[in-house]
Amino acid sequence: MFPYPEQYRIAMPPMLTGLMVVWALLSRLVFGDASVLSLYPLLALFPIIILLHLYLIWDARSMGRLDQSFYALIHSALAFVVWTFAIMHVNGEGFS
Repeated sequence: MFPYPEQYRIAMPPMLTGLMVVWALLSRLVFGDASVLSLYPLLALFPIIILLHLYLIWDARSMGRLDQSFYALIHSALAFVVWTFAIMHVNGEGFS
């Protein structure tokens, strides 16, 4: 179906991180500050990214497990920062 399925499989965690940013920006415009409809998908995306990294480590086809682990470590730390700021952006003035 896709010309390079392995590259798409490896790129899924960063694509989900990008989806997290796009969702945070668009949902704040559509739903406003501190909407449950915009917050709950964000709360689910980071654990999905972690589980996807664990799956990639377990099923390391194109890269070794050590390489996949390093990739997961670096991307998880960066995705956590993006996730935190996305939640803060979606909540807006909802904390005060």
